[in-house]
Amino acid sequence: MSERWYTVGKIVNTHGIRGEVKVVSQTDFAEERFAKGSKLLMVNEGTGESHEVTITGSREQKNVYLLKLEGYDNINDVEKYKGWLLKVSEAQQGKLEQGEYYYHQIIGCSVVTEDGETLGDISEILSPGANDVWVVELAKKRGKQLLLPVIDDVVLAVNVEDKVVTVRLMEGLV
Repeated sequence: MSERWYTVGKIVNTHGIRGEVKVVSQTDFAEERFAKGSKLLMVNEGTGESHEVTITGSREQKNVYLLKLEGYDNINDVEKYKGWLLKVSEAQQGKLEQGEYYYHQIIGCSVVTEDGETLGDISEILSPGANDVWVVELAKKRGKQLLLPVIDDVVLAVNVEDKVVTVRLMEGLV
């Protein structure tokens, strides 16, 4: 796999006896990724084993997606895939609007204040509610983190090519 692949879901269980799987979505584009006819790569992270699959049916139920995969027609066919990840290739990712980014574009970015002070690197993205929160591992304070709300007053500029995010620290953030 020379191309980069990104996780869009995880198979957490089977559903019924006709080969459906329960998938927890890990994408903002679940309707597109899990649509009938979509092609995904099923990957076992432990062994590296993978299989390309085509979705023949999909429906959402209680915060999970129930997927029917082409060629997997009974529970015995899908039982062994519990815990496997569903991935899309970089080429399958769609273009985003101005000011929108994929997680992999943000994680690893260096965070710099508008005064030029380097704070650290973004290590994680949280989605607690109204807006995302970027977790910054502070460079000068080992083991300490800064939680940056992703709002216009705080995030001034994002340069994904140079992996730099410029921020304004509001009172009480640090």
